Amino acid sequence: MLQLQAIRDNKSQIIEALKKRNLDASSLIEEVLTLDEKRRATQAQLDNTLAESNKISKEIGLLFKSGKAAEANVIKEKTVALKEASKNLGEVLNATASELKNLLYQIPNVPHKDVPAGNTEEDNQEVFREGDIPELSEGAQPHWELASKYNIIDFELGVKITAAGFPVYKGKGARLQRALIAYFLDKNTEAGYTEMQVPHLVNEASGFGTGQLPDKEGQMYHIGADNLYLIPTAEVPITNLLRDTILDNKNLPVLYTGYTPCFRREAGSYGAHVRGLNRLHQFDKVEIVRVENPENSYAALDGMVEHVKSILRDLQLPYRILRLCGGDLGFTAALTYDFEVFSTAQDRWLEISSVSNFEAYQANRLKLRYRDENNKPQLAHTLNGSALALPRVLAGIIENYQTPKGIKIPDVLVPYTGFEYID
Repeated sequence: MLQLQAIRDNKSQIIEALKKRNLDASSLIEEVLTLDEKRRATQAQLDNTLAESNKISKEIGLLFKSGKAAEANVIKEKTVALKEASKNLGEVLNATASELKNLLYQIPNVPHKDVPAGNTEEDNQEVFREGDIPELSEGAQPHWELASKYNIIDFELGVKITAAGFPVYKGKGARLQRALIAYFLDKNTEAGYTEMQVPHLVNEASGFGTGQLPDKEGQMYHIGADNLYLIPTAEVPITNLLRDTILDNKNLPVLYTGYTPCFRREAGSYGAHVRGLNRLHQFDKVEIVRVENPENSYAALDGMVEHVKSILRDLQLPYRILRLCGGDLGFTAALTYDFEVFSTAQDRWLEISSVSNFEAYQANRLKLRYRDENNKPQLAHTLNGSALALPRVLAGIIENYQTPKGIKIPDVLVPYTGFEYID
């Protein structure tokens, strides 16, 4: 969430910047500032009341020591009223602070200056494109038909045992899925990321820490009996590893990677754009997470973009990079780049990665700090990216690598699969 001091000092600039998100935050910001004034005034009043109570308590002690018990008992009556006043002020302070925090949770991150204005994904800016789109033979098929033809993914069986959006990977399809996970993790660890295995369920505090709650509550699967959530991405548990932590500056950056299944209750829609692997409720993803000194976070973002590029070059898939516009930017992100792979059989681009800098927005929620050169705690910057999400990468491989002989496996994956073709 945004820092109160930043809102106080830069109210007009923040309101103007949030217009890139097509959000008029003026009334919300004013409400935050009004509540903040009330909170600070109540805190000052409480502090004064407690100070007066402490002063009187000391006076009472001195009077008793001096044998002036009657005088001490008269003054003692004042402390009763002061204690009651302190209790009431404390309750008002807690309620005001809670209301203020709930308002701050409603304000999205301020977009970086490079974020383009715009309302929808149509306004995103293409900033890079690489790779030749393959020319497929006549009769080339989309991945859902190839999955059935080669018996590698069974969508109907997933419906039988769970529901739509929960596919079953079979035989060489399962082996290819496992190969991609291992390859992504190896690629990430070679780049300096430490592999972490994390829980697939998180508590409310973790959801609030990275911003999935309360903004995306309806998109997550909730286990009511235990008040836990199935993770929508490994970003949530991995970033929360450092919640309520103060790091030494010399230990920055922190680089983590991890594989998890991901679970999303996204509202269903119909058509080829969500068919097969294009949109799932459960899917596998390998994530990269960084915690950085604010001075280095945008250089780190560029480095993450280059890292994802290197993976797609290894896979020899045609891709492009988009800088998301304000209207398409995630709630917690300051700047996001989306990677899309071109599916020749579907004749469309498929999103396969988002790489984002959250600046201090998540860190403020997480109380994730580092000590600067003066040993003073400062909020760190957090970043994360998909490296990569498997379903659409798998769809791109199945479709773009289809041949009359079968589906050719990208060379970089053959050591992991142990076979060169799915036939």
